[in-house]
Amino acid sequence: MTPKLILASTSVYRAELLAKLRQPFEQVAPDCDETPFDNESATALVERLAINKAKSIADTNPEAIVIGSDQVADLDGQILGKPGNRNAAIEQLQALSGKELVFYTGLAVTRHSTDQTRSSVVPTRVVFRTLTPHKIERYLDADEPYNCAGSFKSESLGSALVESMSSDDPAALIGLPLIRLSTYLDELGIAIP
Repeated sequence: MTPKLILASTSVYRAELLAKLRQPFEQVAPDCDETPFDNESATALVERLAINKAKSIADTNPEAIVIGSDQVADLDGQILGKPGNRNAAIEQLQALSGKELVFYTGLAVTRHSTDQTRSSVVPTRVVFRTLTPHKIERYLDADEPYNCAGSFKSESLGSALVESMSSDDPAALIGLPLIRLSTYLDELGIAIP
């Protein structure tokens, strides 16, 4: 019997990506403190949070396979989170103009009953064009990326802000690395396809 699949996230973007694997799943909000530790690297942070999110749901659903994910953007060693509002988004995009930003997406898949957890971090490098204030304003009016790390939606008009993107897993930038996830699900008992 195929185990129940749970996405430990309230993200619409992650749910849309997971739906592409054509497996029934539930979406449950994780209970996880997302405060970074002192001097914690971006990669350590997203992997720890992905694991903690998955395990917070797996503890009460021991037979289920639970997926956790987290993402941050790293600009020259500084972690950029979700801007939350227009002014913060303007500041982030001004700082990104003409620079490379690395998005780190942490992924964890766990099954409590078998004490199995797989986790990793998938980087995506994004090089931004030179962004004028007018272009930033027009982009924010059109896309409103206030709940996206780095104020940027690659799956929408954000692609017009960049010169290039590179990753081993294109879905990682949107928030859920499907290539890696398919491997982990197969290893824990859900065959894809």
